Amino acid sequence: MTEAVEYDVVVLGAGPTGENVADRTRAAGLSTAVVESELVGGECSYWACMPSKALLRPVITRSDARKVPGVRQAVQGPLDTEAVLAHRDEMTSHWKDDGQVAWLDGIGARLYRGQGRLHGPRKVVVEGPEGERHVLTARHAVAVCTGSRAVLPDLPGLTGARAWTSREATSAHEAPNRLVVVGGGVVGVEMATVWQGLGSQVTLLVRGGGLLPRMEPFVGELVAESLTEAGATVRTGVGVAAVNRPDSGGPVTVVLDDGELVEADEVLFATGRAPRTDGIGLETVGLEPGSWLPVDDSCRVDGHDWLYGVGDVNHRALLTHQGKYQARIAGAAIAARARHTPLLETDRWGAHAATADHEAVPQVVFTDPEAAAVGLSLAQAQAAGHRVRAVDKDIAAVAGASLFVDNYRGRARMVVDLDREILLGVTFVGPGVSELLHSATIAVAGEVPIDRLWHAVPSYPTISEVWLRLLEAYRDGQGG
Repeated sequence: MTEAVEYDVVVLGAGPTGENVADRTRAAGLSTAVVESELVGGECSYWACMPSKALLRPVITRSDARKVPGVRQAVQGPLDTEAVLAHRDEMTSHWKDDGQVAWLDGIGARLYRGQGRLHGPRKVVVEGPEGERHVLTARHAVAVCTGSRAVLPDLPGLTGARAWTSREATSAHEAPNRLVVVGGGVVGVEMATVWQGLGSQVTLLVRGGGLLPRMEPFVGELVAESLTEAGATVRTGVGVAAVNRPDSGGPVTVVLDDGELVEADEVLFATGRAPRTDGIGLETVGLEPGSWLPVDDSCRVDGHDWLYGVGDVNHRALLTHQGKYQARIAGAAIAARARHTPLLETDRWGAHAATADHEAVPQVVFTDPEAAAVGLSLAQAQAAGHRVRAVDKDIAAVAGASLFVDNYRGRARMVVDLDREILLGVTFVGPGVSELLHSATIAVAGEVPIDRLWHAVPSYPTISEVWLRLLEAYRDGQGG
């Protein structure tokens, strides 16, 4: 059966980004269809943000508790892995999307299940279950929000070796005795933290010189130190040449570049992501299948006045919260163009420009210790030609840190634009720093002058008093 229907907006992909585009276009009174080939809620809800943080929370809580007098004696035993995994299952709604579907229905968006493909300008064909076929035409916009997928390297023996990607790592139902993690980025270090904490013997293999290379160097150093103290083996400057698992039910052998063999029960490759834009008909509108989508700051695809690429597919900032931010911007822009009202694209921080993707991207890495950063690192600011100074402080020097845990280890850095005396970036690493990040994000996105930050008084005794220490150090000429 073939059904032909017209909507104002058609959204490909019902992850957090697609859901937010639909929310904004429906709020503007535009009829909206959403197409999803898997689960409504997307990668974040079932295989990334939610399950990973559900797994990490007990590991980090126990680690912090072991550093608090009067509590450490009560938490010396192992974690209840079965209970942790059961809680993870609850946080993923047991991989069922009924609640998310009900939410879409509640905002008045129409859900089409199946594989959606562009079929020329403004048209999407959906091949649904049981031979259903829907031809959807968009009066105003099609938004591609199909996200990204994990990439496995082209290595001898990897096919058939049952290697884990992030999906298997966050949805596994038991802790492997031995786990090799390949890759020192966010997924690699978070999953190393999880499974080491749940009883696996973890070996982390990193081709580069350190962990979390996109953050300030001291972040990766402190995370590596903590992982090592927890019992993991962290090896940098090593590459993987091949993988062997001759028996599908037996161990896996990872062959390093120098011929050394590392045996494990499972191997996780956390070595990058690719856009899920293959198989969605990009070739029918003059675009390359499987490519990242180049977009302007309203997330409209270059050269296509009706097509939007929102979230991971545009490669601007592969983070759930940035995808949702872009969705709010794109939804507002779609609505404005549908009404033929002027866009505020000339305003860098206006309603129709995703400027934060360039200037103020926040990210938290939920390792032990936590790492949190927004804006530019020192190296990035210097490479961009800014005249800057980095100001560093030991977070342990503030009273709130010593009250949080014994022997607190952490560091804070702010990167100051010396010409404008505003912050271009802020980085924290240490226990509990994730909740410091939004204050830094406001300072960076708001371009708050240093002189005004003096009047933002941190409460005593909290870890946030590190802000005062940073400002004092800047005033006194300390830092790089």
